[in-house]
Amino acid sequence: MKISKILDRGTPSVSFEIFPPKAWQSLDETKRVIEKLASLSPSYISVTCRAGSTVDYTLEAAKSVQSYGIPALAHLTCFSSGKSDVDRLCEKLAENGIENVLALRGDRPADGSPVAEDFAHASDLIAYIRQNGDFCLGAACYPDSHPESASYDEDIRFLKMKQDAGADFLTTQMFFDNNLYYAFRYRMLRAGVTVHVVAGIMPVINARQVERSAQLSGTLLPARFRAIADRFGSDERAIRQAGIAYATEQIVDLFANGVNNVHIYTMNRPETAAAIMSNLSDIVGKRI
Repeated sequence: MKISKILDRGTPSVSFEIFPPKAWQSLDETKRVIEKLASLSPSYISVTCRAGSTVDYTLEAAKSVQSYGIPALAHLTCFSSGKSDVDRLCEKLAENGIENVLALRGDRPADGSPVAEDFAHASDLIAYIRQNGDFCLGAACYPDSHPESASYDEDIRFLKMKQDAGADFLTTQMFFDNNLYYAFRYRMLRAGVTVHVVAGIMPVINARQVERSAQLSGTLLPARFRAIADRFGSDERAIRQAGIAYATEQIVDLFANGVNNVHIYTMNRPETAAAIMSNLSDIVGKRI
């Protein structure tokens, strides 16, 4: 099923993100994670194309997701895939009934490994895939503005380019203050970006994640969030419980304010996703 159809329903939905293993590691553990997440009946599961892995692992993990009757969203990045790679992978995706692709610029490998150079921007990759297959295409966005953007206005212009290139929906990077998301949506609508925007939530369940999460996404950490991290960060069980509660509260607030589609960055921790879904069971109509 195309994710655009799921987002059009207008009812609360929750999806998950997982990442495949490094290129030299086995897919077995990833498949075990997928099995556990599939038992939670998410709307779909996205599979990243991580640095140090391969697009073939993304494909294999996406096939595993689909084997449970759950739509898979396969990530592709400009730096991991040239035109020939995109052609090959899209052909394989289509052969396996995978209809959804998240097209990203991606990050250059920190170790200086060679990268593909056929696509300068995510909008270029989106346009290329749109011309070469009948996929539902997603793209990324940043409620705090992309760390490399000169201004909010420039960032919104790039999002409009992604929509014009053929993106069917957007998924935000993690954020910890819902007011940032609401303001972001207003700026997007004012600029003519009208596709669905899925809210990305990351449950922070250990202290090390706090600053790292902010550095990766460029997001601001509200004082309330920092207070929780400072108070409970040294207690592994307490920070996990507090992080799950914080993420749950964010999601409930989003649903209450008409944001129907939430994406959880699981960090391959199905037990965390299960705890959140249990908290939301009556809200999303899926008892765990």
